[in-house]
Amino acid sequence: QRQLVESGGGLVQAGGSLRLSCATSGSIFSFNDMGWYRQVPGKQRELVAVITSGGSTTYADSVKGRFTISRAYAKNTVYLQMSSLNPEDTAVYYCNVRWVDGVVNWGQGTQVTVSS
Repeated sequence: QRQLVESGGGLVQAGGSLRLSCATSGSIFSFNDMGWYRQVPGKQRELVAVITSGGSTTYADSVKGRFTISRAYAKNTVYLQMSSLNPEDTAVYYCNVRWVDGVVNWGQGTQVTVSS
């Protein structure tokens, strides 16, 4: 079973930066797309950014120009570089992978807290 392990969350002041990592035990050569989502209590999980196997990226309007999604094939890892963070970015961030065989995996989530 493929597993996703997230890291990099934490507490940061407004205007600061964090980089989230999502390492998978499966080869990222066999994914359709990999993405990051976030969720705050009482709200639905929302898409933050996604990268396809072809390298195309999509971002939520709220993070465009501040967040960057990327992947490292050699490490089977996807990253989310977050800059100019603000308190509205506070959430649990989840990694998501859709594999070519149709399986969808979620990470356990990592907390990001931005203080004002």
